[in-house]
Amino acid sequence: QVQLVESGGGLVQPGGSLRLSCAASGDIITIFTMNWYRQAPGKQRELVAGVSSNSNIVYADSVKGRFTISRDNAKNMVYLQMSSLKPEDTAVYYCNADLLSFSRGGRIWGQGTQVTVSS
Repeated sequence: QVQLVESGGGLVQPGGSLRLSCAASGDIITIFTMNWYRQAPGKQRELVAGVSSNSNIVYADSVKGRFTISRDNAKNMVYLQMSSLKPEDTAVYYCNADLLSFSRGGRIWGQGTQVTVSS
């Protein structure tokens, strides 16, 4: 069984910072890409940032210069450092990973963590 568990969400004031973490566990053989998505109320889920196994990184235009994705391959973890947060960053943030395990392969999603930016 493979699962992703996010943590680090919460309530923060505009201009503040938060760090999200996502841990992958189970019978993992290898993880290819790890990504952060978000979904705001009434909107479609969108890619925020992604990092490949060879450290190629992509960001949504809306978060460039404010968010930083990083990855610890030894721990099967991915992080999202969010700074200069804006109310429009409010959303449920989801981690996903494209991986291969002994029990399955493909894309796995976490359960999501709420980020609320409000004064």
